[in-house]
Amino acid sequence: MSHRPMSKLKTHEVTNQVPFLEDINLFETDIPLQEALEREGAGWAKDRVSSFGGVLGSAEVMEWGADANNYPPELQTFDRYGHRIDEVKFHPAYHNMMRLGMEHEVHSIAWNAKQKGGHVAHTALEYLLSQVEASVCCPLTMTYAVVPALRNQPDLADIVEPFLRKTEYDARCIPMADKTAATMGMAMTEKQGGSDVRANSTKAHSIGGNGEFELVGHKWFCSAPMSDAFLTLAYTEKGLSCFYVPRWRPDGTRNPFYIQRLKDKLGNKANASSEIEYNGTWARLVGEEGRGVRTIIEMVHHTRLDCTLATGGLMRRALTEAMHHANHRSAFKKKLIDQPLMKNVLADLAIETEAATTLAMRIARAYDDSAEDASAGSFARIAVAVGKYWTNKRVPVMVHEAMECLGGAGYVEESIMPRLYREAPLNGIWEGSGNVICLDVLRAMHREPESVGLFLAEVEKGRGSQTQLDAAIDNLKSELSNTDQLEFRARMIVEKMALALQGSLLVQHAPTYVSDTFCATRLGGTWGRAFGTMPVNVDVDSILQRAQPLR
Repeated sequence: MSHRPMSKLKTHEVTNQVPFLEDINLFETDIPLQEALEREGAGWAKDRVSSFGGVLGSAEVMEWGADANNYPPELQTFDRYGHRIDEVKFHPAYHNMMRLGMEHEVHSIAWNAKQKGGHVAHTALEYLLSQVEASVCCPLTMTYAVVPALRNQPDLADIVEPFLRKTEYDARCIPMADKTAATMGMAMTEKQGGSDVRANSTKAHSIGGNGEFELVGHKWFCSAPMSDAFLTLAYTEKGLSCFYVPRWRPDGTRNPFYIQRLKDKLGNKANASSEIEYNGTWARLVGEEGRGVRTIIEMVHHTRLDCTLATGGLMRRALTEAMHHANHRSAFKKKLIDQPLMKNVLADLAIETEAATTLAMRIARAYDDSAEDASAGSFARIAVAVGKYWTNKRVPVMVHEAMECLGGAGYVEESIMPRLYREAPLNGIWEGSGNVICLDVLRAMHREPESVGLFLAEVEKGRGSQTQLDAAIDNLKSELSNTDQLEFRARMIVEKMALALQGSLLVQHAPTYVSDTFCATRLGGTWGRAFGTMPVNVDVDSILQRAQPLR
């Protein structure tokens, strides 16, 4: 915010404008998140999450997020003397955001926590970070998610994992052994296959045993190529296998890791995504040779949690901006927040946001529980796919509606709303787009039949207090029992699973004015086809009071 800007100009006086939204605590103003953190087993992290929320809501950090996007990364293929380096240069604001995220353990609290609830704490922290700058969430997510996959190769994990769990940020492109901390990325898809990774063509050639290989091939998408190392897939004589690819060889020389170009993406501008080539690139086998998908899926499973939680964060920031605008802007002699139709829209957006947040936090608890309970792991695998699919279908239209609440002020780049809108489709594509995710749900049902029962058992916990939810549960059971043309019906099945689970969670944990409204609109049919079409008997004032960003 500029210092003492002039409001009385020669031609007019600046009035009826909204004050800057800054210097707020993003956690302390989010009641559903506070409740979920405690309920799902990470109440011990409340002070840490609150501290992070306060820092993120500061004017300085919000400006970092904007600057990181206004000045996107640049590829430096060669140094000025013609030596090949394949490095990525970032604006200082990006490094500030990365440093902040690592200092607050977004990437590591799940593994460093001395008590249960680490994944829930991680989810809350990254949910808040995504509201200020989602681009840095990508490398932090992959650094978090790679740990269980690396553990398939214990001797390698013993060397690498300690660097991934440190809370310093070290952006230098030097061998990992000389760094204070490290980050990791992922490179799976290729031009000819995309999500069909078994169509990959990259080859791995053994170079003398001890799990060492050299790779030859390409990757169409390599996330965060500035990372210190990557998990990737390549074919050996025994089949598609998973490999650890560092930027530096064990002898201290640069590993041939050729960045061909950075992707010019719709959004997520501050994060570098790239196309790369391997040509004699040193790699280390991770897990069993020929079982690469099974190994790397551990990483994918954890990144999908973050693809789900990020939607809640994006929704919350969009809602916060819309409500802040409505609190201060007047039209037709009334504050927008006091106008009935705007109340309908904002309350509807608040219901959608709370449903997404509650779902993500419950799924995160299943990740914590799975360390000791195999059934929790089965539930997590199917629930995170369901959650990722549905919340990512909702977030683009939700952010668009919130943008509309601001009118033209929300459409210009000075507002954060265009950045949120461009970010909204990303997590629905990353780690499996809609069809892939829905087919993964069907595969989970086939491979782990007990997962369906576990999912329904979770949904059944909400039965008995809301007739529309009870009817939705019965309808879902009927849908799941029908085996006719499952693939053709997969999206409908997953949608009904998501809505039933959200309804059940809200009935159990949210105030009745929230849960009843969700069930009446999303499950009961008393809703239109756009936000702001809720029936007249909804307690919008209570919903809006609960969602208020400033108190």
